[in-house]
Parts: sequence; C-alpha cells; structure tokens
Amino acid sequence: MASVVTETLDPFQTAQGQVRQAVAALGAPQAVFEYLREPCRVLVCSIPVQMDDGHVRSFIGYRAQHTDVIGPTKGGVRFHPQVTLDEVKALSIWMTFKCALLGLPYGGAKGGVVCDPQELSVHELEQLSRGYIRAISAIIGPERDIPAPDVNTNAKLMGFMLDEFDRLKGQNTPGLITGKPLVLGGSKGRDEATGRGCAVVIREAAQVMGFSLAGATVALQGFGNVGSNTARILSEMGCTVTAVVDAQGGAYNPNGLSIHALQEWTQEHRTVAAFPGSQPLTSEELFALPVDIIVPAALESQITARVARSVKAKLIAEAANGPTTPEGSDVLFARGIRVIPDILASAGGVTVSYFEWVQNLMNYYWPESEVQEKLERMMVDSFHAMAEMADRHAVTFRKAAFMVGIERLSQAMAARGWIA
Repeated sequence: MASVVTETLDPFQTAQGQVRQAVAALGAPQAVFEYLREPCRVLVCSIPVQMDDGHVRSFIGYRAQHTDVIGPTKGGVRFHPQVTLDEVKALSIWMTFKCALLGLPYGGAKGGVVCDPQELSVHELEQLSRGYIRAISAIIGPERDIPAPDVNTNAKLMGFMLDEFDRLKGQNTPGLITGKPLVLGGSKGRDEATGRGCAVVIREAAQVMGFSLAGATVALQGFGNVGSNTARILSEMGCTVTAVVDAQGGAYNPNGLSIHALQEWTQEHRTVAAFPGSQPLTSEELFALPVDIIVPAALESQITARVARSVKAKLIAEAANGPTTPEGSDVLFARGIRVIPDILASAGGVTVSYFEWVQNLMNYYWPESEVQEKLERMMVDSFHAMAEMADRHAVTFRKAAFMVGIERLSQAMAARGWIA
C-alpha cells in the first residue's frame, strides 16, 4: 500500500518550521528560535457593532505582534470569514521576515476580524473598523505597531481607523496607519506596490535563470489589487498573461488576455469568470497549465504536494502569503521549479508602507517616480541578497530568504544583549 503524505496546512506550524530550519541552517543559537517561535504579544477582542437593522452583533478580532527587536511592529488587517488566531500569528511571523529581508526597521504584526465583508453594508464596515481600532488602541501607535490594509480591507477603511484613533487620542496621528487615502497622508504608489514589487523580483529571477520576459507566459490565481497590478506590470514588461482564476471562476486564452479589458470586466462583474473570448478553468487546472510563470495571489495552502506534481511552470512567485505547503515546496524543489517566496515576492506593500510612515514622520511627501525608484532598488537588492545566500548554502530561495532574515534578527538580538 502506498504511503499517505500528510500535508502541513496549519500556517502557524509552517511558519515555525521555516524559522526553525533557517536557524539550524545558519548554526544560530537555539535562543534565536525561542525568541521567534511565538508572537511576543497577542490580543483577542470582541467587537460589538450595531447593525443597520438595529440589532447588535459581536465580531471576534485579533492582533498579533511578533517581535520588536528591530523596531515597532508592522502588518495588515484582514476581514475574512476564515480568519483564525493561528493564521494571524503565522502572518505576523512572515511579516517579521519580510521586514528583515528588506532591511526595514520593523518587526512583524498582523490583525484580522472574523467576518464576511460581502454581507456588510458600508456603514456596518465603518463601525466594525472603528470598533476594531478602539479594541486594539492600547497596543498600537506610530512607534509601537502600525496597521495597514490586507485581504478585504482598503484605503477607505484605513481612513476610518485613523480617524477613530485620532478621536481617542485627541490629536492628528498620520503615522499610525499606512495604506490610507492620499489626502490623509497616504503615499503615492502604495496601491500598486505589492504587484510592482512582485513583478520586479520576477524580472530579476528570470535574468538569473536565463530566460526573457518578452513573450513569457503567465498564469495568476487571484485578481484583486495584488494580482491585477502584477498582471498589468508583467504585461508592460513583455509577458503574455494567458490565465487568471478568482474565487468565482477563471478565464483562459492561450493566445493571451487583455489585462486592461479584464480589469474593466472585473470592475463591472466582480469576477474574471465569463470574460469574453476566454475559456473557463479552475485553480487546479491553472496550476497545471504549460506556462513559464505562475503567480499565486490568493490565500494560503493552495499548492499542495499533489498540485505541485502537476506544475509545468519554471518559476513561481508567491504574491500571496503562504500559498505553498511545505510538502508542496519539497515537490517543487525536487522537480527543479524555482519559487520566489512570499516574504520577498509580496514585500512591495510593506516596503512602500515604510516609505509612507517615513513621509508621515517627516511631513514631507515624495513624487510617485521617487517611490517607484526606491521600491525597485530595495526589491532588487533583497532579491540578490537572497540569491547569494541560496548559492552559498545550496538551499532554496525560501530557506535563503529566512536565513537572511535570521542573520539580521540575530544581530539585533546580540546588540540588545538578548543573546551572547
């Protein structure tokens, strides 16, 4: 009888395993892992909201702050019906390593509220956003923990959150939150930052691997802010996007999809499904397509070992957080398929959030061209730091990215006297 492979689908277990392996690969002190195995602080809260029909409904919210060894913690807030405490803790760990890999002066954090935003009115979402900030206000601030948008949250909700915090504190605090509207101190270039950063590291990886983006074919899972911007910028770099899948369906055309037309279609229909001139397809079918590049830009644990065995692409760029299980990663590595890990491929957003925070603290704002230039430089430098670590230790990009992070976090711990 064939053995059954048990997949590690718990993102928190996955994140802890990645940290443990990187510590061991570098020969860092065990104390480094002990400091990083759990968030240093977790808040669980109940958020009562008066709904439009007058009744009160209570929502569960979370905020995990992983480590402040390098600086204040930083991370998004997601509204999703499947948010769990373990997911939020895992995401806070991954955010720590994004920041460390990029050289940002932050530790990681993450927040979430268990809800289905599709079922809530704009007024109810506003009250939920304000209630969440009231619940976590004691542990956040420009020098403590800086929230930002994530899954199902956006600049508009960040504006509500900022306003609520300012009301509580009786002062204007633009550095509290990033990803907010421009008029409230947001940064130019923030909306497309994650997609642009992903496209830049795909370009760098293609150069290292020896293939051209001109005519390279791309399939994306997810076509929200990150997926659509990644698709658009890759198209501008010469790629041909042939397939996109979202939660409602998929669109496939082996000759290529018009990204501009697809964006207009999704604005009207809220899905890529039934896009004119395309064939339907599922996520599993998308991962098996004969394309050069796959960009998972949806949720966690999408590429399992079984899915990985059918992948034909030569490069995967993880624009989502944790889209590949550890077993899936092992299969891809064994098959010679390169993976740009999430902690780099999706780091453009937190990088421009850092720029936004710096601009808020200085009260001096940069043109979009300067934001893009600084983002490109940091993404390119971080990619090559990871690639050099991978070559030096003969490990995957993923393990190398964590190892770069461990080096920087260990140095900070030693400088503070936490470790010898």
